[in-house]
Amino acid sequence: MGKIKVETCNIEGLKVITPTVFGDNRGYFMETYNFNDFKEAGIDMEFVQDNQSASKKGVLRGLHFQIDYPQDKLVRVIRGEVYDVAVDMRTGSKTYGQWYGVRLSEENKKMFFIPKNFAHGFLVLSDYAEFVYKCTDFYHPNDEGGIMWNDPELNIDWPTDPGMELIISDKDKRWPSFNEIRKDR
Repeated sequence: MGKIKVETCNIEGLKVITPTVFGDNRGYFMETYNFNDFKEAGIDMEFVQDNQSASKKGVLRGLHFQIDYPQDKLVRVIRGEVYDVAVDMRTGSKTYGQWYGVRLSEENKKMFFIPKNFAHGFLVLSDYAEFVYKCTDFYHPNDEGGIMWNDPELNIDWPTDPGMELIISDKDKRWPSFNEIRKDR
């Protein structure tokens, strides 16, 4: 292995991955994904779709999940910085309803592996950010679910700067609370 460093989190299944970066006066090179290295690290799945988004400072996307077609995700930032959050939605999990957050940036080049049955969202901390991720299932628009980003039970500590204006889509403003979702499961 050696090309990636994998840190486990306090929630089983979540992993923060730091690639080996080779740099000199010309710039840098790194492998962003190598099936064999990831398989050796316990991330052994087939990714079928790559996505990319661009957002300005204060954009908060999420918390999203797929209901009947859950996806494993491998997320990273190629420009700027975000605070990325995953919430355990796995019924029966000892960490059900707990969240974990990590800063991902073009500087730290960290990746975040989020298994199936987690809600996911991020907040853009830099003036502009480009966010890319791999998924193990295709997006099904009629299968999307979500949790309100500011759910009091989850109590996610979003790192907002004083005076930071949050920019949230109308859809993301209407998601139900975690407690309402729990009752439906």
